[in-house]
Amino acid sequence: MPSSDRDIRQRELVPPAKLAQCHAVVIGVGAIGRQVALQLSALGVPQMTLYDPDTVAIENLAPQGFWESDLGRSKVEAVADIAKKQFPAIELTSVPERFRASAVWSWPANREIAVFCCVDAIDTRKLIWQSVRETIGFFADGRMAAEVIRVLASGRPCADAAYAKTLFPAQEAYIGSCTAKSTIYTANIAAGLMVAQFARWLRGWPVVPDQLLNLVAAEYHAQEE
Repeated sequence: MPSSDRDIRQRELVPPAKLAQCHAVVIGVGAIGRQVALQLSALGVPQMTLYDPDTVAIENLAPQGFWESDLGRSKVEAVADIAKKQFPAIELTSVPERFRASAVWSWPANREIAVFCCVDAIDTRKLIWQSVRETIGFFADGRMAAEVIRVLASGRPCADAAYAKTLFPAQEAYIGSCTAKSTIYTANIAAGLMVAQFARWLRGWPVVPDQLLNLVAAEYHAQEE
């Protein structure tokens, strides 16, 4: 089967013409972000930029899915290597640094920008949101604490007044990294929920702005737009 048919089973769900116009930006490629980046490359997103200053450590192997051969490598480079193997035609930019507000000026002006925020800190989320909301088409934020997932999404960030209300002061945040207790299956589910909202946006459907999933209690709550 020719490579042009790689997306044949998803075309009615992920419009190829709209997808071809997109540039995905994944900020943070640890637990959730690595899974988001790999799902997007498998999906066939044509361009993607990855941001993360960290290197792969031994504690990242089980909950984040990195390979033992990745130990000591930049996380963005390790993720980019797999993404390129999944989808050789993808144009990838790996930035082994923290996201900076000035980064938005380097993103292509002729593309629809979709930002996937996969970071630990509320202050970092606030910086990202304030930097990108006026110029992007889609935004998703994945949050995880042990086996509890929250996914926030916006299909029109420039007009979104709800997301900012989730950016509570840092001193009110849960003390400790959101990845202090983490599993690969929780991260994969969170990434899937984020990419599913991206697919809804590609189809022109309203996104679900706030989803909360507790795997321990088997409870799911969604707020309609």
